[in-house]
Amino acid sequence: MSERVHGERKVRGGKLVVVDATVSADKIIDIVLSGDFFLEPDEALGWLTAALEGQPADVSLDHLTAVLDTAARGAELVGFGTRDIALTVLRALGRATTWDDLELEIMETGPLGPPMQMALDEVIVRQVAEGRRAPSLRFWDWASSAVVIGSYQSLSNEVDEAAAERHGIEVVRRVSGGGAMFIEPGNTITYSLAVPDTLVAGMSFQDSYAFLDEWVLRGLRSVGIEAAYAGLNDIASPVGKIAGAAQKRIPGGVLHHVTMAYDIDADKMLEVLRIGREKMSDKGTKSAAKRVDPIRSQTGLSREKVIDALLAEFEQSFGAAYVGLDQATIDEAAALVESKHGTPAWRARVP
Repeated sequence: MSERVHGERKVRGGKLVVVDATVSADKIIDIVLSGDFFLEPDEALGWLTAALEGQPADVSLDHLTAVLDTAARGAELVGFGTRDIALTVLRALGRATTWDDLELEIMETGPLGPPMQMALDEVIVRQVAEGRRAPSLRFWDWASSAVVIGSYQSLSNEVDEAAAERHGIEVVRRVSGGGAMFIEPGNTITYSLAVPDTLVAGMSFQDSYAFLDEWVLRGLRSVGIEAAYAGLNDIASPVGKIAGAAQKRIPGGVLHHVTMAYDIDADKMLEVLRIGREKMSDKGTKSAAKRVDPIRSQTGLSREKVIDALLAEFEQSFGAAYVGLDQATIDEAAALVESKHGTPAWRARVP
């Protein structure tokens, strides 16, 4: 039995690559490579097509790219590259996806405590990876204040636990890497995306951060903030840092979450977080408070209005259905709080 497949990829800042092929006996055959790219010499189109012919349908992205690299020696590819061809092949095979391929949901949960927030993120991405849930966006409603430390951070190095306790701030650890986040319910905008890993197939971690937050930058610009990515995982405006992103990848799924400073009690933050001189040395400032410029000061809008603008941008860009938090997911997350996210052992996994 054979199947005709079709894939397209618009290279960011470049050209369109199109692959049509037949999958038969787990092989890719009868390949037609096309697009609005530039390629010299003319014979190179045949070289690249021949390199794809007969490849196994489960070929890896890296292997296919290497095969195409060999075939392309002496050729000039303008507006695309061999990895773009390989990704287009995977897209035709259904092993790489675009936003347009996804049926997205926006999950509404109501206020949740910090350990439940951590557990719910882990459960949702697992459900998406296993095909039990549609790819999801979730804006968090915080029930109480928290410090959220990265998966690999030292608890004692990052947090003054006595100060946190004095201010009634719970310390939790998330499953993703990155730095500590100081959370107060009315002062923070936090969201997470759980998507299949095919959405970021072939992307570096750095590229995937910016890719998954392109809609957010558009949403921030709609409320007057000229936002852009800065470094690996920060979102900033010309007057300061706005947000920090983090990711966790599991087989089949990607968890991408972002915390934005809507407003901030800088004195309290500096009392609770141990922000050392070494960390600040590459930031061009001696004051941690100056590194974060809250969204409220740049927009004059309420937190709810900013979230509404971001949700509107997401819906307009991709389309999405609103869903509630089902009981099965609540139970699964609550069990994970008991076994992991609510335990001293997890919180102090790096003492």
